Amino acid sequence: MAAPHRIDTQHHLLPPRYVAEVGADAIGRTLVSGQTPDWSPEHSLAAMDRHGIATAIVSISAPGFPVADPAGLCRHCNGYAAEMGARHPGRFGSFASLPLPDVEASLAEIGRALDELGADGICLLSNYGGRYLGDPLFAPVMDELERRGAVVYVHPTEGLDPFLGGLPAASLEFPFDTTRAIAHLLFTGTLLRTRSIRWIFSHAGGTIPFLAERLARLERRPDLKQHAPDGVLAELRRLHFDVALSAGALTLGGLLRFTTPDRVLFASDFPHAPEPAMAGSVEGLSKAALAPEDLALIERGNALRLMPRLA
Repeated sequence: MAAPHRIDTQHHLLPPRYVAEVGADAIGRTLVSGQTPDWSPEHSLAAMDRHGIATAIVSISAPGFPVADPAGLCRHCNGYAAEMGARHPGRFGSFASLPLPDVEASLAEIGRALDELGADGICLLSNYGGRYLGDPLFAPVMDELERRGAVVYVHPTEGLDPFLGGLPAASLEFPFDTTRAIAHLLFTGTLLRTRSIRWIFSHAGGTIPFLAERLARLERRPDLKQHAPDGVLAELRRLHFDVALSAGALTLGGLLRFTTPDRVLFASDFPHAPEPAMAGSVEGLSKAALAPEDLALIERGNALRLMPRLA
């Protein structure tokens, strides 16, 4: 068997304190299973070893930190991820969370996470209480991430609307909320003024590959065109996208027609998506008739370019 080489850029952690404070019901209701996964670092390592994953970049997923002390719980989770990495050298990196919408606490946590804990980037949710990432409230955070040239990974979360037909948010609302977040960043001019941020979006960018040409029609409006002077498609193609739950022929085919392999990253969504989904990411890429050099970029090379420390 070949040595593990893949880098998983969407791999979640569930520290015991996080589950206790947020609540298993609040976490589980967003997932297809309806239940919070049984997780430990050892569970992740065993699954990684079975599927050729050398390193997983861990992050906190939805619903984030809907608790009385979000900054305290956020700090705990970021510290937990750093300790995981120290206990298992080379196996875990991390995208540190922020306690938004608390801007001051988030600015402090950016410095702590990147300068002290050695996080590989920052994880943002697609919205915070209905405020999307291009909201002026978050401008100081975006300015600091731009100043640092940070890797910023965006994961969807619940919107303000009720779930359609009682379906879990992961099925429909998550892809749509990722799309909203990208469109908001684009047409508020945030992407234009944060060109040094290396953006990664979950799940093939939601519906962006399908709707990109439709969004490009907005270039007819001068007030929106000013935010994408090189064109909407060019702006969107500067972004990176992971293949979590998106490596099947229909979704991956659409993503690779929209963007190029050097903008695509391997991801599993484990443990929020169970281990068969991890296997599906591996198998889907293997069946995609990719050139060997393109497959190598997606499985490892692109992550190393963004996060050289992982080498």
